[in-house]
Amino acid sequence: MENEDESVRTWSNDSYRYPRVSATRRYLLSAIVGVVIVYLLFFVRLPFFIFMPGTAEEIKPMVTVAKGSDTEKGTLMLTTVRVADANVVNYIVGLLHPYEEIQPKRSVLKQGESEQEYTQRQEYVMLTSQANAIQAAYTHAKVPFHISHEGVLVLQTLPGLAGEKVLKPGDVLLKSGDKEVKVAQDLLDSLKGKKPGDSVAITYKRQKVEQQATLVLGTLPQQEGDKGEARAGLGVVPADMQSVKADQADQQVTIKAGEIGGPSAGLMFSLEIYNQLLPEDITKGYRIAGTGTIETDGTVGPIGGIEHKIIAADREKADYFFAPKDVTYKDGTKVNNYSDAVHRAEQIKTKMKIVEIGTMDDALKFLADLPSK
Repeated sequence: MENEDESVRTWSNDSYRYPRVSATRRYLLSAIVGVVIVYLLFFVRLPFFIFMPGTAEEIKPMVTVAKGSDTEKGTLMLTTVRVADANVVNYIVGLLHPYEEIQPKRSVLKQGESEQEYTQRQEYVMLTSQANAIQAAYTHAKVPFHISHEGVLVLQTLPGLAGEKVLKPGDVLLKSGDKEVKVAQDLLDSLKGKKPGDSVAITYKRQKVEQQATLVLGTLPQQEGDKGEARAGLGVVPADMQSVKADQADQQVTIKAGEIGGPSAGLMFSLEIYNQLLPEDITKGYRIAGTGTIETDGTVGPIGGIEHKIIAADREKADYFFAPKDVTYKDGTKVNNYSDAVHRAEQIKTKMKIVEIGTMDDALKFLADLPSK
């Protein structure tokens, strides 16, 4: 009996310990499943971008004129769109949210363009927009200026060619062989007569550090108009870098916009620069937001995401919003910035007035006709 009792006690202890081991395993399994679910919901990136209202930011702190006017009772604001990578959670939120927009990445990125290259392109077009804004403001303020060429920016590298192995988007090409590269045409001229397999020494700048590398030229993809002969190249998409210099140093404009990218702040930059170049204040005490590309002659062009920018401007209590006029292109494509802005303004019941702008002169005339606050 004693052995039987011991046998019973041993069996009883085993059955008492078994559920504890099982519970531990269940907790561990639950934790693993939880981690996997969280990872799938928040960290797995979907092939979509989510566009939503960004910010309306005062431009004055971003723009400096050496001897510019500090008189500005009101505020000129640029507006932005926030762009987020989609995960499962924010994708579902975006589907349900009335003021968020989901777009496939392939419709936003150019063919063969990486997200890093897209970001670099946005930075480049912002710099180009700033240069255009400075020229437009100088022209309207009758400030003499000249253009300074400062090298060629690498916007994109082509897969499989030497440029991809050595260069990165954002690098600035300075020399090709012994030839100084100031504009993209200089780079093309330096490679004339060369064949795939030839080598060329490239001097470039990366994050303000000058470097040099020898690249073996490859065969570039065929383009429309090619006559069948192989074209030798580095495999980069170049873009000219230039700056606008005032003839008088005390009228020089400097813009520091941080991480804001894209061309759509051109109009508002030109107005802020113009305002600092003049002794009087064109804002007259109003809070004025807006958007639109700018050409060197002051022509204002359409942009994307204006519905989101209206919300951003309303949040910052803008009195007026400058929207590019509706345009129809020769191929029949329509971009209805002004109409879309008015529609969104009506949806959110803002008191902000939407003003249709076709040129910088339109904006200046509107401001000139405003009574001072």
